[in-house]
Amino acid sequence: MEIVIAFGILSLPIIALSWRTLTKLKSHGFYRFFCWECILWLLISNLKYWFADPFCIRQLIAWFLLFVALYLIIAGVILLRKFGKPNKNRDGRELYSFEKTSELIDTGLYKYIRHPLYASLLYLTWGIFLKQTTFPLFLISLFSTLFLCLTAVSDERECLEYFGGKYKEYMKRTKRFIPFIF
Repeated sequence: MEIVIAFGILSLPIIALSWRTLTKLKSHGFYRFFCWECILWLLISNLKYWFADPFCIRQLIAWFLLFVALYLIIAGVILLRKFGKPNKNRDGRELYSFEKTSELIDTGLYKYIRHPLYASLLYLTWGIFLKQTTFPLFLISLFSTLFLCLTAVSDERECLEYFGGKYKEYMKRTKRFIPFIF
């Protein structure tokens, strides 16, 4: 019961951040909201196991994934701000200001993967899951991954509309989440 109450309370800021996208079913933010909710459920469920048996292989892999997630989010946001040239006049009321890029970024992490910020959520999902693995949390992790894939596909559709053929060529050179693999 505590988990459900904590989930309900902590979902409020996620809803507040996502309210503009929740009515736009085909936007990337719509699917991202559900990914964030899955990650929140995983976090609340596994919080008590965060430091349990810290040197077992599962925990070491979890920490590795969590640090990769942290690196990806920091490096991805830095590149977005440095090279994306956010434009406040760009259409897209559901976009956050840092998402309103006017330049396609294809350097740094973006040279290898199209979605470092979503990749960070993927690594975060599985890093949190590995803290304490259960079948229900495995299913939540799969749902989170599915929502991330839907987020990426929707984001790519939006980028194709905005950047056109340049983005189509970029898609041929890069992977979605994992360099050279996926």
